[in-house]
Amino acid sequence: MTEETIETHILAVLVDNEAGVLARVVGLFSGRGYNIDSLTVAEVDSTAHRSRITIVTSGTPMVIEQIKAQLGRLVPVHKVSDLTVEGPHLERELALVKVAGTGEKRVESLRIADIFRARAVDSTAGSFVFEISGSSDKLTAFVDLMRGLGLVEVSRTGIVAMSRGAKPF
Repeated sequence: MTEETIETHILAVLVDNEAGVLARVVGLFSGRGYNIDSLTVAEVDSTAHRSRITIVTSGTPMVIEQIKAQLGRLVPVHKVSDLTVEGPHLERELALVKVAGTGEKRVESLRIADIFRARAVDSTAGSFVFEISGSSDKLTAFVDLMRGLGLVEVSRTGIVAMSRGAKPF
């Protein structure tokens, strides 16, 4: 008996921007025991009233195909794209990271933020809030380094992704 490997996929889903659509999409996942690792949603076309949902999920290749097929059958869904398999794509995440500290720890947090190209968007005498964007791995590494310097709070957006090139979604 062979075990299939678990793969992580980024799915972009174009839906009608109306009440209850997100709940239906999330319900599809929870009702079948599928996990959502990251979820972002925002309106992308105000004229057509369309939103884009970016879902990061994992499963065997068969489970990923089932997820895509079931998403495609939902009435408010217009298009489902698996960015992981459809070619080159970009993925980014944004985080706000609050760090409290004084003296040498404060200086060190600023130095590390500079290396990671994080930007201080708020500053008090005893704390900073940094804004950082990039790959999820980059954000995780930055947060891990800030732990020893007075990490207070982290807020992450989840992954947004888009295919490369001129082809539209």
